[in-house]
Amino acid sequence: MEKLIKNDLLNESYYEIDHPSGLKIFVMEKPDYSGTFAMFGTKYGSVDTCFRIKGEKNYTSVPEGIAHFLEHKLFESEELDAFERFAKTGANANAFTSFDRTCYIFRCADNFNENLEILLDFVKAPYFTEETVQKEQGIIGQEIRMYQDDPDWQVLFNLLRGLYHNNPVRIDIAGTIESIAEINAELLYSCYNTFYNLSNMALAVAGNVKKEDVLRIADRVLKKEEPVFFEQIIPEEPEAVKEKYIEENLGVDMPKFAIGFKENHKSPVRTAKETLLCNLALDVIAGKVSPLYGEMLSEGLINSNFGKEYFIGRGFAAKLFMGESNEPEKVHKKIIDEIERLQKSGISDEDFDVSLKRLYGAEVNSFNDVDDLANSLVDCYFNGYGLFDNVELYKTITKEDIEKAIRDFDTENCCLSVIK
Repeated sequence: MEKLIKNDLLNESYYEIDHPSGLKIFVMEKPDYSGTFAMFGTKYGSVDTCFRIKGEKNYTSVPEGIAHFLEHKLFESEELDAFERFAKTGANANAFTSFDRTCYIFRCADNFNENLEILLDFVKAPYFTEETVQKEQGIIGQEIRMYQDDPDWQVLFNLLRGLYHNNPVRIDIAGTIESIAEINAELLYSCYNTFYNLSNMALAVAGNVKKEDVLRIADRVLKKEEPVFFEQIIPEEPEAVKEKYIEENLGVDMPKFAIGFKENHKSPVRTAKETLLCNLALDVIAGKVSPLYGEMLSEGLINSNFGKEYFIGRGFAAKLFMGESNEPEKVHKKIIDEIERLQKSGISDEDFDVSLKRLYGAEVNSFNDVDDLANSLVDCYFNGYGLFDNVELYKTITKEDIEKAIRDFDTENCCLSVIK
């Protein structure tokens, strides 16, 4: 089954296809573009360390970092690894594991059909042996040590360790030296067979491509798979943050900070409207054109590296502010003071209008980037909404909606992470 989904306001459209193999496929044809971007992803990430397959009595617990380890291993085969195959076609290929998904990508200007066949083939052809697993443990061990010395990485994960008591989001995506030592080929196949079932995956392609070409290659490469039903377990999490302040010393020219406001919403994912409203609230509080941002910049408290993010995924959510400052505690206080001021007095019509137009403009502009489009198609599908939902939601947002989102900030339930 396939359907064409259109948005007349943007003059954009894409195909959503239920492939006979069980895979959900999205194709956004943009014939005027010179390149094409493809993403093949599974709804499986570093937080998925405990699961139960339907019909089984017991839960399966696996070592932290196994999703990332599996991503590395899938590029290998008995013959040429996937990177060598892509090098012959001229494609730029990569992959990433996040907290709640793993995705394999390529971008190319030529040889799209051949590249897509390589992508689908290597992701669906696992090859693990105890010997290659042991070799990979050494490689990923070096990667873990490297990130332990990365101030940007550490300031974030120190924050997550401060925010969360039990949620596996507090653990480095790559795991630990000790946890990856427990990984073996049998565990990798167990996770692969559970989470890399096509019913748990999505393929998105955007750019100079034809839907018919994508489907022809999928028909040839992908075999029908019966769905695997499973339950992903996220541990119970106390409402309060674990720690209010975390500090570490590393080699930095200027201290780095990350401020997080923990949410206690019980639902596993946020709706499109909840996510949009929180991003608008963050922009009103400390966006590039907000009064607070200008004030902190003029006082030399922050620099252009300052940013904000609504950090959400399956089973976790927090509002983050990150940057560099010689006085991170003062930045922390100013942000809290501004949130509490806005909670009491509300926001001005001008601030509402500026943030709404700014973020709406960025949303519309994202439709000019095929990388963003493919990523958004997968992201939206995994989160249960459509690519055009935000564009339509902007028509309905009121100032009162954003004021309520700001009131939802819990300024007491906050952690400050600093790298000095």
